[in-house]
Amino acid sequence: MNYVLAMDQGTTSCRSIIFDENGSPICVFQKKILQFFPQPGFIEQDPLEIINTQVTTAQEAIKVVGLDKVKAIGIANQRETTILWNKKTGKPLMNAIVWQDRRTHSICKSLKNHESLIHEKTGLLLDPYFSATKIKWILDNYKVENIQDIAFGTIDSWLVWNLTGNHLTDVSNASRTLLFNIHTLSWDEELCQLFNVPKEILPKVVDSTAFFGNTKEVFFTPSLPIQAVIGDQQGALIGQGCLEKGTSKCTYGTGCFFLMNTGNKPFISQTKLLTTIAWKHKEDVFYAIEATVFNAGSVIEWLKNNLGILQETRAIDEVAGKVEDTHGVTFVPAFTGLTAPYWEPNVEGLICNITRGVTKFHICRAALEAIAMQVNDVLQCVVADTKIKNEELKVDGGLCSSDLLMQLQSDFSHVKIIRNSSRELTALGAATLAFVGIGMLKNITAFVKTNKTFTPQMTEEKRKAKIQSWQEAVNLARTKAKNESK
Repeated sequence: MNYVLAMDQGTTSCRSIIFDENGSPICVFQKKILQFFPQPGFIEQDPLEIINTQVTTAQEAIKVVGLDKVKAIGIANQRETTILWNKKTGKPLMNAIVWQDRRTHSICKSLKNHESLIHEKTGLLLDPYFSATKIKWILDNYKVENIQDIAFGTIDSWLVWNLTGNHLTDVSNASRTLLFNIHTLSWDEELCQLFNVPKEILPKVVDSTAFFGNTKEVFFTPSLPIQAVIGDQQGALIGQGCLEKGTSKCTYGTGCFFLMNTGNKPFISQTKLLTTIAWKHKEDVFYAIEATVFNAGSVIEWLKNNLGILQETRAIDEVAGKVEDTHGVTFVPAFTGLTAPYWEPNVEGLICNITRGVTKFHICRAALEAIAMQVNDVLQCVVADTKIKNEELKVDGGLCSSDLLMQLQSDFSHVKIIRNSSRELTALGAATLAFVGIGMLKNITAFVKTNKTFTPQMTEEKRKAKIQSWQEAVNLARTKAKNESK
């Protein structure tokens, strides 16, 4: 049996997973990484901790099967998180600016007149979420003596550069920067000038199944080829087997990430959803329509860490399940603004309709309902955009283990929810591409194993009432933000 190593570098942890030729995980090693919050809206990570932790977990995983049986490495990574480093010293200019960071809101505001140009070329919206304004902020705030010595990368590039010495990225990650033209599949000169980003600091863009280089022997002896790189959410799309046009998945992690495969042509949304490149293999380019909800698992973490009403995040079903409804409470968890389909970064969270009868059980249930409602907003926009009715939605991510959340999602969205038996879908996507890259799979193949399905149980009357309450609460939060900005 031959194996590949999937490095799954996420927002809160680094994971390394060995997969066999049947797409089955053999072992998983995971270590948490720290996040820093130096100011409100600022979220950072230590790039050196990321590479060191990722390598440590990889070395532990390889010991299980033996280095001689591991044929390649595939990397899946948190996207948009931005690092600038000195190529001569290998040292970052500063901490990585995480994708959730909102510090560049004023930069986005100053470029408002260029929104349509940006959207047309990149399929994205002008928002602090993406990498370009983060690069600009770093270059504006840190003195650079020689720009030729500086390299930019999202996490994939940082890992590849440290492991191999090559400055590369793949199309899926490049398409998340606001600098990459998804029609020409190249860095766009006009966009680079708009954001004042020198093209010479950008990595070379290659296929998702390209050869990214052999690892340095200081890490693995003998070295291993890195044969695939893909953004984590695109990796999950492959891992879920969404290989045909019109198939879709939602990952429930720190945030929620919905993607629908839209085939070989970019589909530009009219409802503020995102167009992104899913993957590229040789001449085949696949696109996806995407929507991001910033706060999902982070809401449950907030209930535990900030309010102390959960002992463990995995207890959310037990606690929320003690009541049959929210006692009228509606929770809008806009901790870092509202994303799809609103894209209003200055909106703050709120909890509505609290009375003396409200308990922690009601608030926990309202939190789960809020996550499902955010995804439902997205699904309705997808139908309006594509005219494709989602009859089923494949789900993954740590939070999808919540049966209550999955049932609420099915009820609110009136779709069949299909939960995969594997919790390693992002890594599985990277492993699949690595197998393709080394020629052990002739085609991108789905390794799908269904765990459980959820079908709608809620009455239409109750469903409509819930959606109306949610929309009223969201509008209240948006109105408050607009009044405060006047």
